[in-house]
Amino acid sequence: MPFITRQQNELVYLTSPLLDAQPGIAHGFSTRLGGVSAAPFDTLNLGVGRGDDSDAVRENYWRFCACIGVDDHRVVLSKQIHETTVRVCTSADAGKGLYAKRDYTADALVTNEPDLPLVVFSADCGILLLHDPISGAVGASHAGWRGCAAGIVEKTVETMHARFGSRPENLVTAIGASIASCCFETDDDVPEAMRRALGAKAEGYLEHRGAKWHVDLAGLNREWLLRAGVLPAHIDMCGLCTACHPEWFWSHRKMGNARGAQIALIARKSLDEGASK
Repeated sequence: MPFITRQQNELVYLTSPLLDAQPGIAHGFSTRLGGVSAAPFDTLNLGVGRGDDSDAVRENYWRFCACIGVDDHRVVLSKQIHETTVRVCTSADAGKGLYAKRDYTADALVTNEPDLPLVVFSADCGILLLHDPISGAVGASHAGWRGCAAGIVEKTVETMHARFGSRPENLVTAIGASIASCCFETDDDVPEAMRRALGAKAEGYLEHRGAKWHVDLAGLNREWLLRAGVLPAHIDMCGLCTACHPEWFWSHRKMGNARGAQIALIARKSLDEGASK
């Protein structure tokens, strides 16, 4: 079902109705609105290492985390290289990427520990959040076209099952905004990679228009969730195109490297958890 738009002061973010309904789960998908960063990172840039002022980025995290209800000093940031590494996070990872060095690369993060917010980044790529209401485990996955074709979404589900006993049919999931087929125009390499990965299942998400292909990345990521055993009724999709909405999102395809990044965040909260500056 469509995501819900939420606003606190000037900060605007999105949530999934399915995840909203899960007790003890905090989550959110950021937009670029409501932060303190100067152009070209204006204003709620949550991307690190992009040239933005580090104090501004940390202020942005505090603002966003305060809205979500988690502690910004405990966030764990992915370090994305468009591969399929899934990191199982523990309390030793708290703050890595924002207040401590990331000593790993990972395009997906999972944990069953409370008060450990997991963060993945996007500026066109797919970002997914996952929750197992039985074990309490949560996950966050970055799935651009390379990661999508390589099976990062299915590997995230498999890792949650292997480490936490999460059954795919119990998972509740949400797919955030990404570049959509209206704007994701490619040559043959992307469709060929999707066909190798998903076979005939990929065809419904690929459309040939003139000399180019148009690719439904969100649909392909949803297909991977279904292939992994997630139930259709347990998948929320944002449905917005990052390239079509520059007032809300950064788009690498439209803006290049001179931009910020939005995030998806999820955490399992303990009863005494709170966010403070």
